[in-house]
Amino acid sequence: MAADRGSVEAVSCTGLAHAFGETRAVDGLDLAVREGEVFGLLGPNGAGKTTAIRCITTLLPVPAGMVRVFGHDAAKERMAVRRLLGYVPQQLSADSALTGRENVALFARVFDVPRRERAARVTQALAAVGLADAADRLAGTYSGGMVRRLELAQALVSAPRLLILDEPTIGLDPIARTGVWEHINAVRAATGMTVLVTTHYMDEADQYCDRVGLMHRGRVRALGTPAALRRGLAERRGADRLPTLEDVFRDVAGSGLDDHSGGGFRDVRSTRRTAHRVG
Repeated sequence: MAADRGSVEAVSCTGLAHAFGETRAVDGLDLAVREGEVFGLLGPNGAGKTTAIRCITTLLPVPAGMVRVFGHDAAKERMAVRRLLGYVPQQLSADSALTGRENVALFARVFDVPRRERAARVTQALAAVGLADAADRLAGTYSGGMVRRLELAQALVSAPRLLILDEPTIGLDPIARTGVWEHINAVRAATGMTVLVTTHYMDEADQYCDRVGLMHRGRVRALGTPAALRRGLAERRGADRLPTLEDVFRDVAGSGLDDHSGGGFRDVRSTRRTAHRVG
């Protein structure tokens, strides 16, 4: 886990809101992610996590002043923001008809990695996620865990200061999930980059995140280190055993969790499609 690196904010959201028609997916989100930490944005499908991430990555429009990435306004300085981050979405982003090396090289061109540096950067990114030996195989022959690591290499090839991962281990078995996280942590330790991850796997967040925000109905309802949140619930309940992070979330969300935790039809369809293709 990273030490507190001061007050520098890699991501700052102030009153962030975004609606799809009558549905407010994000509803006044206040969030600050410190430089150098692994921050987990937790919650079930439909909590607003992915919408918030798309606002931060400039894929969805936001009013000026709502989102800043290393001080850059996501509304006014979209290209400056994009140059600072790497993004691994839920949806499959690798092309099965290309080799691992070709997939990463494509992203190197998209992110304007200088031509003279591309080959070395691609090789470095593939090695960082443990795919050097499989780099020249078609991505269509990769296992689910290897595909997710390939997508991580695609995001890392531009040497981002901020890595954003939207459900990075969705559809993977426990061994593959652990492997993905081991490579994320290795790259982070080597580069000092900030990691913002969304997940509904509470055990992953408990183990790998420095701090977490528990999101429900478009807002962060609790914020802190996993250990502090669990201790706080234990003290409030007078419990003999230490609660899990899932216990904390259920306590924060209250009775509204079951009605809204499944997301809509599109959320379910998208999640199942991604899980099927990756795993």
